[in-house]
Amino acid sequence: HAAVHNFDIGIYFEANGHGTVVFSKEFEKAVESSTTTSSTCNNRTALVFRHLHQLINPAVGDALCDMLLVDYLLQTQQPQRWSLTDWNTKLYQDLPSRMLKVSVKDRSIIRCNDNETKCLEPTSVQPLLETAMTQTPQGRTFIRPSGTEDVVRVYAEAATRNDADALAIQAAQIVYDTCGGVGDRPTTSTSL
Repeated sequence: HAAVHNFDIGIYFEANGHGTVVFSKEFEKAVESSTTTSSTCNNRTALVFRHLHQLINPAVGDALCDMLLVDYLLQTQQPQRWSLTDWNTKLYQDLPSRMLKVSVKDRSIIRCNDNETKCLEPTSVQPLLETAMTQTPQGRTFIRPSGTEDVVRVYAEAATRNDADALAIQAAQIVYDTCGGVGDRPTTSTSL
């Protein structure tokens, strides 16, 4: 999150689905200056950025505001003027996914990179996750420690629902075995 403050417009997404857009003070001043210097506000670019700034709520990362922003940009900034349905069906193919959590003795032993897509510590975890991913068609998994309780959140996606579920269980077992899991070890009979 801290890296977004290095830009005039910083956009970030968290692995848990959260995220927002933040604006630098310089950006805010530039937008205010460019839209107030002309009484008719004919400067199209300035108007776009003014509307962008008014639509986003950087303090809370409001998903509804973010979706309105996407709709606005699709309707005004692209020559083909996509709808939200076009954007959803033509740009991105969602894969089946599964989220699990694993209880651990101490979540603080787990450290991830800035965007929480790689486990940096314990160092033995990421290679095991990489191996599991390479054995799963379109497999991708990552883990992150919870910010509030001694659990590790596991995310997995793959080409099919069964593959996503199997990869999630495998990643959960890796966490359990290498990060001090407590309680029952995750198995295929774990509630999905």
